[in-house]
Amino acid sequence: MIDLRESWRIGPVEVPTRLVLAPMAGVSVQAFRRQGRRYGAGLVCSEMVSCAGIEHRNEKTLGYLRVASDEHPLAIQLFGSNPRPMAEAARMVEAVGADIVDINFGCPVKKVTKTGAGAHLLEDPDRACRIVSAIADAVEIPVTVKLRRGVANGSRAALELGPRLVEAGAASLTLHPRSAQQMYTGTADHALTAELVSLVDVPVVASGDVTSRARAQAVLATTEAAAVMVGRGAQGNPWALREIVDGDDTEPSREEVAAELVLFVRETVRELGERRASGFLKKFYAWYLGRGRFPREFKQELLQLDSTEEIERRLLAAAPGAYEILERLEAEVPSGAELTLELPVSIYGGG
Repeated sequence: MIDLRESWRIGPVEVPTRLVLAPMAGVSVQAFRRQGRRYGAGLVCSEMVSCAGIEHRNEKTLGYLRVASDEHPLAIQLFGSNPRPMAEAARMVEAVGADIVDINFGCPVKKVTKTGAGAHLLEDPDRACRIVSAIADAVEIPVTVKLRRGVANGSRAALELGPRLVEAGAASLTLHPRSAQQMYTGTADHALTAELVSLVDVPVVASGDVTSRARAQAVLATTEAAAVMVGRGAQGNPWALREIVDGDDTEPSREEVAAELVLFVRETVRELGERRASGFLKKFYAWYLGRGRFPREFKQELLQLDSTEEIERRLLAAAPGAYEILERLEAEVPSGAELTLELPVSIYGGG
């Protein structure tokens, strides 16, 4: 039996558990990452950040570079297609206090691949290696890469590219063994992950279809990967992380669910502001309150409310015992000024 509480290393960075929380666009905000660390993720990752957005000092993009004091170790993930701007963006990732800079060579979404970034780079191995090399030369922190098996179904591009990326300076690789064409359909072919592990001398993280402790154990045992990555299974369900790491499959009570969701709402509003948070949070209500935890009508009712304060009121009214749990949670987690490390002023191009 593999101990998921065992630590491992990416270069000098010690990762305290064998569970990595995946970078997910439109999901992996700071509140999500910090919650993941509380529930057992050893490493958390930002959603992918556009190096073009950083280069042009886009205010929303720079917001993705906030680092909280309680989310280390943290990887900030970059995407782009040109080595020089990617290296510059990586320097900024290092400057804001991230522990690892991760590069996305796996995103299958058209608006990313059509710019020459994401999974497109699986078909341009020379450019992919130049990007990794430029970033590894630019920063002191470890450089890691997330990739898919290839663009087309059945592709084995990752097996050819992986060793070259390590040679170029990658300290770890994460493989999601689906093709870009597959998106999230079918199953992840972890036989390919095992092959990649045998080809490189750096830790490999196995991503895809890890939804339970039994599955995590099986993937680690058959691939000899250093860790597993969990993504969609943790959306609105941090208890899934606890089950994978500790084997604690106790279903959360309605009060626990409501308390975690209220805390998540408050943290997200602090991070994004009320206007952006209101829209961003809507998908989370279904994720948290589903799985038979609350009636469908209640979820629909929340979606009709205008402010996050009203959302909080309705949640706490529906599960009054959540107050006490929420108070305990808020006492345990840092907040406000105590929490967020300031970005270097120069990032904003001002005095």
